[in-house]
Amino acid sequence: MRLMKKHGFTLIELLVVIAIIAVLMGILMPSLRAARDQAKRIHCVSNCKTLSLGWTMYAEANDNKIVDGHTNTGSSWVDRADASMTIEQKMQTIRDGKLYSYVGEEINVYRCPADNRLQDSAFNTFRSFSIAGGANGESNMDSTVKSTTLLDIKRPGEKYVFLEDIDPRGYNIGSWIMRFNPIGWIDPLAMWHNERSTIGFADGHAEMH
Repeated sequence: MRLMKKHGFTLIELLVVIAIIAVLMGILMPSLRAARDQAKRIHCVSNCKTLSLGWTMYAEANDNKIVDGHTNTGSSWVDRADASMTIEQKMQTIRDGKLYSYVGEEINVYRCPADNRLQDSAFNTFRSFSIAGGANGESNMDSTVKSTTLLDIKRPGEKYVFLEDIDPRGYNIGSWIMRFNPIGWIDPLAMWHNERSTIGFADGHAEMH
């Protein structure tokens, strides 16, 4: 019986294989990125929902009084951070806040997985979310209505409490406020999810818009 000669791939065959792999990667990579982004979105909405539920639980446990939405009063949902603090110190301001025990003492719910500011030494921060000024938070000259109890909030499923805040100073200061007359930004709203942002509402649910 005559044995067949063994031979390796020719250069052209190798190039064809490499080209096929490159085409497949080009097809698969966008799908993989989309799946990864979708997972981050789901995780972010879940974190925001946990914060919103903790916020309502705090009020229900304190005669319907809403936790202080500011960050420097000594009785706030989180304590005030400072730009000079380390990440661990900034995380400690969260643990020292009044809301921490109502979210299962889980520090990661305060962070959006798509928030990449930890990788930027100039703006390194841990907390991604802020409380809206109208939810017993920071007042400004354009805002005249501020709720201090759950009873003050009509149609809570339509009233936002938590927002993704991308304060450029390296930590989210105070509460999240915007100008109403004329309408305009004061605090920037983060868009970490393909031009979408996660919002938590006063009835304990969260959505992406």
